[in-house]
This record gives sequence, C-alpha cells and structure tokens, in this order.
Amino acid sequence: MLTGGRLRYTVLPLANAAGGHRLGVNGLAVDPVNSILYSGGRDGVVCTWDLHLDLHSKQGEERDPFADSSAPNYKPPPTQFRRQVQAHTHWVNDLVLAQNHQALVSASSDITVKVWRPAAEDVLPPQTIGLHTDYVKRVASPGPHEDWVASGGLDHKISLWDLNGGGEKLQIAVGEDENTAKGSVYALAATPAIIASGGPESTVRIWDARTGKRITKFVGHTDNVRDVLVTQDGDTILTASSDQTVKVWSMTAGRCMYTLTMHNDSVWSLFSDDPRLSVFYSSDRSGFVAKSDTRRTEEMDEGLSVAVCQEHGGVHKVVSAGDYIWTATSSSSINRWNDVDTAAEVALPESYRWHRSSVATTRSRYPSPPQTSPPTNGATPKIPFKAMLRMSNTAPFPIFSAKDSETSTMYSVSNARKPSEVLVDADTGVVVPCRDLPDFSIEGQNGLIKHHLLNDRRRVLTLDTAGEVILWDLLQCTPIKSFGKRHLEDVVPEVNTRETVAHWCQVDTRTGSLTCTLEENYCFDAEMYADEIDIKEHIEFREDQRINLGKWILRYLFSNLIDEEIKRDEYFRKALLQEKSNGLSRSSAPTNIQLPATHINGWKDATSGPTSGSTIRAPNGLQYPTTPGMAIGLATPAVPPQSAGHSSQKLNPMTPTAEEGSQLEKTQTQQSQTGGGDYFSNAPTTNGKPTASTEGSTDSATEDVPQSPSTETPATKKSKALFSKKFNMSFNMKKFGTSSATAETSTKPAVVDEKSEDSDSRSTKTDEKVVEDNFLGAIQKLRFSYEEQASLGATTVNSQIAPSLPNETPVLKPPAATTILIQEDRPDSGGVADLFEGKVGSIGQQADLIEKCAPTWLADVLLRNQIPLKDIVKVSFILEPYQNILPSISSDGYIPLFVPSDKVVRDANTTSSNNRLNANRMLRARKILSYVAERIEPAPEKDEERPRPEEYLELYCQNQLISPTMTLASIRAHVWRGGSDVLLYYKPNGKRDIKHAPYAGTPPPPGSTGVSEGKLSSDASRSSQQSSRGIVEGKGSF
Repeated sequence: MLTGGRLRYTVLPLANAAGGHRLGVNGLAVDPVNSILYSGGRDGVVCTWDLHLDLHSKQGEERDPFADSSAPNYKPPPTQFRRQVQAHTHWVNDLVLAQNHQALVSASSDITVKVWRPAAEDVLPPQTIGLHTDYVKRVASPGPHEDWVASGGLDHKISLWDLNGGGEKLQIAVGEDENTAKGSVYALAATPAIIASGGPESTVRIWDARTGKRITKFVGHTDNVRDVLVTQDGDTILTASSDQTVKVWSMTAGRCMYTLTMHNDSVWSLFSDDPRLSVFYSSDRSGFVAKSDTRRTEEMDEGLSVAVCQEHGGVHKVVSAGDYIWTATSSSSINRWNDVDTAAEVALPESYRWHRSSVATTRSRYPSPPQTSPPTNGATPKIPFKAMLRMSNTAPFPIFSAKDSETSTMYSVSNARKPSEVLVDADTGVVVPCRDLPDFSIEGQNGLIKHHLLNDRRRVLTLDTAGEVILWDLLQCTPIKSFGKRHLEDVVPEVNTRETVAHWCQVDTRTGSLTCTLEENYCFDAEMYADEIDIKEHIEFREDQRINLGKWILRYLFSNLIDEEIKRDEYFRKALLQEKSNGLSRSSAPTNIQLPATHINGWKDATSGPTSGSTIRAPNGLQYPTTPGMAIGLATPAVPPQSAGHSSQKLNPMTPTAEEGSQLEKTQTQQSQTGGGDYFSNAPTTNGKPTASTEGSTDSATEDVPQSPSTETPATKKSKALFSKKFNMSFNMKKFGTSSATAETSTKPAVVDEKSEDSDSRSTKTDEKVVEDNFLGAIQKLRFSYEEQASLGATTVNSQIAPSLPNETPVLKPPAATTILIQEDRPDSGGVADLFEGKVGSIGQQADLIEKCAPTWLADVLLRNQIPLKDIVKVSFILEPYQNILPSISSDGYIPLFVPSDKVVRDANTTSSNNRLNANRMLRARKILSYVAERIEPAPEKDEERPRPEEYLELYCQNQLISPTMTLASIRAHVWRGGSDVLLYYKPNGKRDIKHAPYAGTPPPPGSTGVSEGKLSSDASRSSQQSSRGIVEGKGSF
C-alpha cells in the first residue's frame, strides 16, 4: 500500500553548480563509436562526458605515444561535461553498456538495477528493471546484441533482467547447492551461453545462462574474487583477487592454467576489449595500473606486462579505448592517461642486450614488431625497461649480468617489490610507470561527507571533501553560512541551541548532498512557535501559535502541484455543472420513467403492491424525499425500516423509534477529537489511554488523547459494519499497513468522517464506486462528492480543496531545482523503490504521474490540510513553591503558609494534595507561570490590568532560571536531564506584590473532625475552567 510511502528532497548546494561527481567514482563505461564516457559514483549520479576523441584510429600514427603531455606544442583534446542524472539514492557500484551502446545499465546499493537510454528521442529518467534484497555490486552484459543483463550482489543471488521491461528472466541462488550461507557476488561476467561469478569465498562459479544450472566451479584463489572476464567463446576465464593474483582458467581443461603475479596488492579491476583477452588491463588497491600483452606467445605467462601509471589511491575501475586509459578512484575526479604501445621494443641496458641474445628461449616472450612501422621522428619509441613487470613467478624474465648486481637482485626476485616502492626514484631499481602524470583530468566537485543535525532540527552543519563547514536550512533548502575549513565538532557549540524538537525527518549525506527523508509515521511530529520564525512578510499569528514543520515544508515543495490541482478541480466543477444544465448527466438517460400502477390501501399490507424495491407511498397526499437504495417497508412504531444499514443518512420525518433514537446520541468521532485547546484536558491519562471522564467534564478530555481503536463497544462494531466501507478518510499510522485490524468508527449516522478498516486491497468502494488507494483516490473522493451535490440539484458546487494558508504555513520558496523523490517501501525486498523523481519548479507539469504514485496521506495534507492524528506526547512535572515563599497550587485547595501541611485535617473521602501535573511537551514555561498565577492569586477585578505572570514570577529547575519561552521538552532534555518527573520551582522576583487567593483547608476548630474538601474553592473552580490550556493534574505515570 502507498500509505507507507516516503518522500525525499535534496537541499541544493549552490545555484548553477558545475556538473560532475561529488564523491568517489566506482563505475566507468566507454562508448567508442560516439566518443562518450559514462561514469557512476558514490553520489548516486550517472554522468556523461563528451571525449572529442577519435577512438578508432591509433594516436600513435599521428604523434609519439610517449610524448610528454606537458610539452608546449601538445594540446590534449578537451573533455566536456554532457549531462548528469541522479539515477540512484545510494552508491552506484557498477556500469555496463548494452544493446549496441544504446542502453546504460547501473547497479546500486539502493538495491536497484536501472537502465537509462540517454540517446533516445524522448529521454526518460533511469527506469528500474530489477530489484534485489541487498546491495547490488555488479552488472554484466552478455554482448551488444542480447536483450538482457545479469546482476549480482550481497543477497547471494544472480538475476537476469529483461532490458525491455519484461522483469526477471532467471534467478540463480549462489551457494544454495553447496549448503553454505555464503554466496555474495563481487565479480560478474556474462556471455550468451555462460555466466561467471566470484565472491568472498574465493570460489569462481560458472553457470548456464539459459537454465541457471551450475556448470562447474574453480577453486584456487585464497581471498575475495573481485573481478572476472570471459572470452567471447567462453573457453578462457580471467579472475582478479584480493590475494594479489590474476588467474587464468580453462573451461576445456577444467583447471587453472596460469597464475599471474604482476601485482603486489589486492587486484580490484580487470578490463579488456579483446575477444580473446590477449591484451588486458588490471589495477590494484595501491593505485597501480598494468597492461599485459600475450599476443604471439606460446605460453600466456611469457607475455609482456608493463606498468602504465600510478594513481594516488586504489583504482576501482579501469577502462580503455583507442590510445587512452581512464581510471576511477575514491576521488570525485576521473583521470585520463596515455596508453602504452606494447608492440614497441623494450629499451634494455647494453649489458642485458648481450645476455638476452644468448638466451634463445626468452625471445618468445616479446611480441613481434607491429604491422605498421612506428613513427620515425628522431628516435623509435621504446618501452622503458624499468616499467616492465614479471607476469609470473615461473615465467622467464630478463636478468642483468653480474656487473649489474644491484639491480639484478631486484628483478630476479619478484617478491622484493612492494606497493609502497612503486614511485621510488628510478635509481633505486624499483618499477617506474611509463606515465607519471595523467594526460587529462575530469575534475569533480566537493561532496558532503559528514553532518550534524542541530537541536532545533531545522539546521544542519556539514563537512565536505574540501574540509569546509557549512550551515544549512532544511526548510529554505539553502545554505546559510560557511565557516571555512574547520573541525565540525568545533563549530557545533557555536550554533547549537537548547531546544528539543521531535524527530520529523531523516537527514543523510551518503550521496554527497544533503537529503531529507519524510515518512508518514513521524514527519508531522515536530512543531515550532510562530514567533520564532525569521520572515520578512508581516503575518499576524495567534498567541503561542505553533507551526507543524512537516506540513510546512510539504506545502511549498508541492506548491506548483497544488496550483495545478486547483485548476483541474475548477475545470471539473464547471464541466459538471455544464453537463447537468445540458441534461447530459448520463449518456443513455431516458427522458421519463414510467412507474407501475399501485393499488396500496394505506399501510395495510404489501401483497397488493409491487414486489420490487420501489418505495411504498401512503395515499395521504404527502410525498417525502426518497433516497436510492432505501425502501420504507410496512412498519409499526416498534419495527425499523427493512433497508436500515444501506444508507449513511435517514430522511425520516416521523418520530424516531427507540432503536433510531439510540443512534442519535452524541458520540465522539475522529472529527470531534481534532478541536479544542492547545494544551489542556480535564481527564488525566495513563499510558496514553484516556480515563473515564466525569459527568461535568468537557469534550476536551478526549481532544488531547484520541481514543484507542482497540476499545470498541458492541454498538461501535455494529456501526462499523454499516459505514466503514462507505468512506475511507482515515490515515494509516503504520509504516506497512497490510494488516486486517479494524479501526474505531463513530455510531453517529450523520458523520461521514469514518475510519475504514485496513486491508490488502489497493482500492476502496465508496457508494459502489472504486477509489484508488493513492493520491488520485483522494481526488476521486472529492469529485464523487461534487457529483452527488449536482445530482441533488445544486446549482453551485464549491471546491473542497483547502490548502493551508500563509498564517498557518508562512510562504517558503525552495529553489526550483530542488529534487523530489517519491518512494515506496518494499518489505519483501528489504528496501525501497523509486516511484517518481522531479523538480520543485516543474512538479506541476507532472501531476498525472504524481497522482498515480503518491500516497493518499500526501493528498490529504496538500489538498485538505489534514494530517494524521496521533496521541499527544506529554511531559509529567511537579510544581512546588520555592522555599514556601508562595502558596502551593495543590488541586484540592490551598494551604496558607502559616499552617503546616501536617496540621491540616482532611475529609476521609478526599485525596491528598496533588501538585503532580502533565502537559504537552511543547508547553512553554510562561504558560506554567500563568497557571501558577491563576491558582495562587485572586481573580482580577473588573477593568483591572495585570502584568504578564512571567514579568513578576520566575521558574527554576536544578537551580537554573528557566526562560519563559523554553518548552517542557527542552527543560527535561537540557536542564533536568533525567527520566523521572521534572521538578519545577516558582518564586516571585520582587517586581510586584502578590496577593494570595482565598484558601480552603484550614486547621479545624476544637472538636471538629476535619476539613471537608468535597467542594473546591472559587480559585479551584477557576483553575478547573482553565484546564483547557493543557496542564492536566494526575498521579499516575504519563
């Protein structure tokens, strides 16, 4: 059900911010035909870049492939930002191109697999084609002509998804046949016939892509398998592992053929565009990128491996096209490097040339010269000898003669090279990559990596990748102030306040930007006082008016949508009245209805009348209004109509019978519970349940604490059967509302604001009309109401859309580019699915899409200004006079200061003095002082002007003076700091003489039995009336 839907909006960093990633890049894919680079990052963004390179021709034909890119006569082709899309709400872990480079498929930690077609004529946002139950780590394409992709992740499953939206074609349970709990997929490759996967258990598994059956598995790695490649014919498989090796497996032989050891750190990525994998690239955790060429060699480990470049950190992904290599790291920037031509000669020292020529067996390790001659512009380019890598421990490798003993030790012992030694000066004899600097760098942006939500829950401090601390406003969706490069923890005390506001949004920076998530079950819990708002417009607020933060931000995030719905509503009402005036309320409606003749004589019997459901009329000349579906049968004063229960209203002009009269008694409904004062109720509560109110109590006893649905009377249950399926105006407060528990309804027939029972159905029948359980369903209810008014003869139909006004939600202007996501909880998948993505500025143009995917509760908030009802959270406290300077505020009378409390004799039927109270957690201290003043001072005389109580009374807690604007929740959290009842003391400040009110409860005269307290004093009566302000007296725990 969409009742559990959630909303996410992103607070924008800056207007017109440059494109690019904000966090590290995990995925790369190159389209060599169109010269486009695709990148996916930890910010959930997929970017496209115009390379402006001819990736088919070899750059070596035009210039020296080893030319220094810093030469003055060399200008690298510019890479330009093309576009970007917020494809995911979590890290993008992998990218792959499919369907002849027309479809870009991404795998993310938000458990989705999405396809994006940026070259399509009508470019749509990335569409979800698959859903896992845990992080999706890899995605693989079997080839450019297939219509499916494979994905795998931490849910131990490999799924094949139809690229045309057909859903899941096949699912493979990894490790299921081995009865092991392991099976996470960290490496994945596919061909039309087979799928290869690897993971933390160091095993490489091969699957049949058509049946999902396991063909074989290879065991040999000793650590996590991080990447895998498969030849086009499916016979050879390359795997990279955290055990620092690359292994070559043969499907024909069924075993490992070679173990390549050119790396000395965890190997993270493999890439090859060669169908036979004769030339491939590998990168490791130390940032080392190697290119290996095994063409024209008898044994694979006799090939040539060259250190191309060294990145500043681990390389998560390496790709190549033409004469260039691109690397993705934990940085938001993407580096482009000049490739190395492995067909060139190796520049060997003189001493080695003689040694190499004498060893004939080593010549096969080096490939033949290229088919086209290298450029002859001075000197033939050669591969530096110190960039060469030994491919395996058993393969032949050039060894220096004895006179080069210092370096021969290094190159004869493969284990001597360590990752930290790669960039050491060449004089030490360590490996020196061919490229010391990137040819071009695609610069990224600074992303947010840390945040701190302040106590007011409206402002957030963030730290970005550049070390800058910025303060943000969650309501305005804009930055407030920059504090420069400082420690986040040092800035927090400077801007934090002593406030306690309820949790209303979830803030995260996992995608490098500030994102707020709103859910129905908590987004309306927080409030703030209107007099604390810093706005330029002059708005008159009520005294102590509070503003709901969730409703406030939603009102203006969807402001354009509300305007669009108001226009549509007006158009619908006009069309309805026009249709009615033209007599076209029903296309096939007859011009008249012929009623059958009746011969009924009064109310005697029904045998002579029609046997249909027609209403029987008395022959006394009186005609009463009738309601379709309601039949008045033969009745006696003690028998109700036969059709009772089939209508929500009874138009009965006769004297009601006993049964009818019983239903018209005043009962409390959901609507009646929403009114009342802000603070007070007359009945104390215990554990959130209302106690029985006395005869003289007011309706506010249930206004603060809505009745529990579980406390139904039999009459209530009967009423539910009559009306619960007529209207669905309630709000499901559960995150996943799929239970069949029934909710409380009213027994008052005239009230239509009833709670319907929860069900698994996605629609509700209202007067035999289907209503969708989404945003559109709320609009349908309004339109059905308009149609009913028009059918009853109304000449005008007033709009029922009533959004909140500026005096309730002051105008906010979030940036038009603020991103809004509507998501749906998927408990079966362990995550959420994106249903809608749009911008604040254009959201009105997407009204049709929002109506289908937005939850019902959002429509109620935006169009009806109704929020879900919840129990008021209260704080219990004890109110005492400081050092007995002032009288007590005990509820059973006032004890004068000169009479010790232990000398007061009380009536045996009364309770002891009670100064234990509770009130709404948002109650301010000045309201408590007003309560004290009303209890201890006499009533003001006519035309007497008194100063505000906070001007002459003070409130203390833990020997700290409490500000009059401090709330009970803030006092408890920041001053009292305990779980028990808050102890508050009140005292005068000496600015006014306080006259004590009359008191009851004086020492008894000699011979009396005690002081009767059955009647309250005049002050006590006055305080009872004032209880509508929110302070409740009680003894239980609250």
